[in-house]
Amino acid sequence: MSPSQYFSPPRTDSLTGRRVLVIEDDPMVSEVVGQYLRAAGFVVDEAIDGLAGLRQAEAVQPDLVVLDRMLPLLDGIEVCRRIRVNWGALPVIMLTALGEEEHRIEGLEVGADDYLVKPFSPRELVLRVQSVLRRSGTESIPEGMLAAGEFSLNLAAHEIRLRGKPLVLTAREFDLLAYLIWRPSKVLTREELLRSVWGWEFGDLSTVTVHVRRLREKIEADPAHPLLVTTVWGVGYRFDPVPLGIGEDAATAATPVSETSGGAA
Repeated sequence: MSPSQYFSPPRTDSLTGRRVLVIEDDPMVSEVVGQYLRAAGFVVDEAIDGLAGLRQAEAVQPDLVVLDRMLPLLDGIEVCRRIRVNWGALPVIMLTALGEEEHRIEGLEVGADDYLVKPFSPRELVLRVQSVLRRSGTESIPEGMLAAGEFSLNLAAHEIRLRGKPLVLTAREFDLLAYLIWRPSKVLTREELLRSVWGWEFGDLSTVTVHVRRLREKIEADPAHPLLVTTVWGVGYRFDPVPLGIGEDAATAATPVSETSGGAA
């Protein structure tokens, strides 16, 4: 069945013309994925191995990478690791034929924003691509500046600063932290985070767990004993924007500063 039967003509919106790099060594999978992405209005580039994928990423500067885990020359885990080093927050959706939880988590641990297990629906992949690029978790947060403890969120600039220094975050890490900053001191279940940040009504809750762990590694003084993103056992997570310095008053956390205000492991 043709992709055009599933998708209406591309709309003139923020996603039309965005560039997606597909790094996949199976020509049939690559062809089908490319057809569906193009039908949804994306510009698609392709590479058939890990090294070629990195060279293509350097050449075309994509907005998102669809990355197979099992690739010749350089596997998807190492490609994702190098993407994080070279291009920081470039979104990555990993495709894997390995359905075991440890393999899925391995991809998330090296910085993949999302993953799909083969065989998968190409329509679902397109929806995942759209979800990542639209930053679904931050769509409901008004424009403007928000301060929470020692964090400042500038949604228009797509920037979060800690103690005045910008954080280097992946797309999903940014979405997750922005969502937490907008809802300080509120307990959020993993199901709610999966729905609001990832845009999924159901899915693997370990995705949230891994991203919280990665986020803690970037913002906590001691990730093993977190003070900012704490676990409420049996319920979910809570963001407590307490100042990291000694003797500061945490009661002033979560203060709007410009024109706009608006089971876990």
